Amino acid sequence: MPLDPQIQALLDKGTGVPATHTLPVDVARAQYEARIALMAPPAAVADVCERMIDGPGAPLRLRIYKPLGTGPFPLLVFFHGSGFVLCSLDTHDGMCRNLCAGAACVVVSVDYRLAPEHKFPAGIEDCLHAVRWAAAHASELGADPTRVAVAGDSAGGNMAAVAALRLRDEGGPVLCAQLLLYPVTDYHTPGTPSYEENAEGYGLSRDTMKWFWEHYLSDPAQGAHPHASPLRARDLAGLPPALVITAEYDPLRDEGELYAQKLRAGGVRTALSRYDGVNHGFMFWVGVVDKAGVAMKETCAWLRGALAAPHHSGPMCR
Repeated sequence: MPLDPQIQALLDKGTGVPATHTLPVDVARAQYEARIALMAPPAAVADVCERMIDGPGAPLRLRIYKPLGTGPFPLLVFFHGSGFVLCSLDTHDGMCRNLCAGAACVVVSVDYRLAPEHKFPAGIEDCLHAVRWAAAHASELGADPTRVAVAGDSAGGNMAAVAALRLRDEGGPVLCAQLLLYPVTDYHTPGTPSYEENAEGYGLSRDTMKWFWEHYLSDPAQGAHPHASPLRARDLAGLPPALVITAEYDPLRDEGELYAQKLRAGGVRTALSRYDGVNHGFMFWVGVVDKAGVAMKETCAWLRGALAAPHHSGPMCR
């Protein structure tokens, strides 16, 4: 399908902006933060607050969103992208508000440590710790500790997938669902056909993904570890039900779809939706890009089903 004209208009606004992989990290971070001004107002929620908790390596900041209505609500722990290096609670504030309102769940957004200051596995250690903290403190958050899910976009999708693997293997808590939005699931070498097809011209480029990985890992050999590349995990059986969203014009399209196939092969109930005509990160643009709104509605409907009351939910829920 041709590139969606609304996506093309956004790409045109970025004409002349230096490519991420050509920039110092601090400049690249500022460039991504500047995108917030272009986003549409998000959905209304009942309350937003922040908590500092003791983390594995340093104090860990969480931003907590509560929906309108009366709880206890399901609990969604969210990990932001971008590339293990960029973005923040602020860049993903709108996405978290839309998920909170649309899925009627408490959302805990995690300000995990970023590379290159904090290499693999510091970020995932923070994310894992945050899930355990949130589940243990669900009642005080107005949430139900028996209805917990993880979610993330891009590198945050990687964190969500790896957190699900580690929680399965390292004593829980049990998850009801994992939401993976155009996730990073594999190291960039050797790459997939979509890495070649969408190497440049659509926002996220192959060169930028290489830059991200170089900052994230201390040694390229770590790219083979399943806690860096969950697609390389030997066994995905026993993981929570998943929704994987992919985008046609995304270098990461194929690895996201391969992960969905591998989840299904492992017996995991998995929904996969590819959105044609759009690029990596398109779900930032709810209210600007029509297909972003469609994808958000699908995502929230799936979450509501996956996080329904325990007697209606899948076998992973207690």
